[in-house]
Amino acid sequence: MVKNILIVDDSRIMRNIVKNIFLQLKIPCEFVEAADGQEALQKLLAGEIHMVLLDWNMPKLLGIDFLKKVRNIERFKELPIIMITSESAKYNVIDAIDAGVTDYIVKPIDEKLFLQKISQVVI
Repeated sequence: MVKNILIVDDSRIMRNIVKNIFLQLKIPCEFVEAADGQEALQKLLAGEIHMVLLDWNMPKLLGIDFLKKVRNIERFKELPIIMITSESAKYNVIDAIDAGVTDYIVKPIDEKLFLQKISQVVI
């Protein structure tokens, strides 16, 4: 089955980096991209998404606020959401865990760690 991966980051370069690393898994997937949390929420509600890779700092709707909104929607309670962010403070990680994040990766992305965490979710 082809996985639909929603990549949410206001940086096109970062979205491309994430896609390129993800493709190393060689899992059949399609990428849906959003530049902010508001756009991501619209795309999530409109399509079938199997995983969200989410940045924290974005215009219109922060990643943490997107996460909270999504976790309040019953059909998305179990959706894998991995936050990929430069926010490394302990309180940020705790906020994300409390909000229901599946996993948390700090930028710059360590490729080996990224592949390990993604593999645990999609395989």
